[in-house]
Amino acid sequence: MDAFLTSVFTVALAEIGDKTQLLSLFLIARFNKPWSIISGICVATLANHAASAGAGAWLGQFLQSEAGRWIISGSFIAVGLWLLIPDKEDTPTSRWDGYGAFLVSTILFFLAEIGDKTQIATVLLGAHFSLPVIVTLGTTVGMLLANVPVVFLGAALMRHIPFRTARIVAAVVFIATGIYTLWAGSVQ
Repeated sequence: MDAFLTSVFTVALAEIGDKTQLLSLFLIARFNKPWSIISGICVATLANHAASAGAGAWLGQFLQSEAGRWIISGSFIAVGLWLLIPDKEDTPTSRWDGYGAFLVSTILFFLAEIGDKTQIATVLLGAHFSLPVIVTLGTTVGMLLANVPVVFLGAALMRHIPFRTARIVAAVVFIATGIYTLWAGSVQ
């Protein structure tokens, strides 16, 4: 349960103000098909984060040493610091509009997550917990928690969320996870 809740919480917070929320706004404005967009977000996130969590769990087996614990902990702290840097807005092109809301949402979300901080976080969570299915489900729920309200409420919601505060809270969670990983390993 710890792996699931940590995955949900960290990704949901990390996604507030992220480029994927801007992508959600773009998609709802372009297609106005919320359930197709949400389904696309879900499929893209499951695919991307399953690969990421699996890679993290695989890498984690090589990082069971003291040095590995420092690498994982340091990586959590680095992602926490990275969260303090706001995303640049990427404007998706309309060349795929003819493929429909579901397919366009799936493709654009999958591509947007490649190399994104939540993908890196998913790799780290997979390495830390060695539970790729649970981490994938948690990060996907976190992604949906952050993006579904944007799809339904759009720009009105985005004006009332303090992005800076959300980024700081998410950064603190990642840094605290890194510190806890170091501390828990030294207690054992």
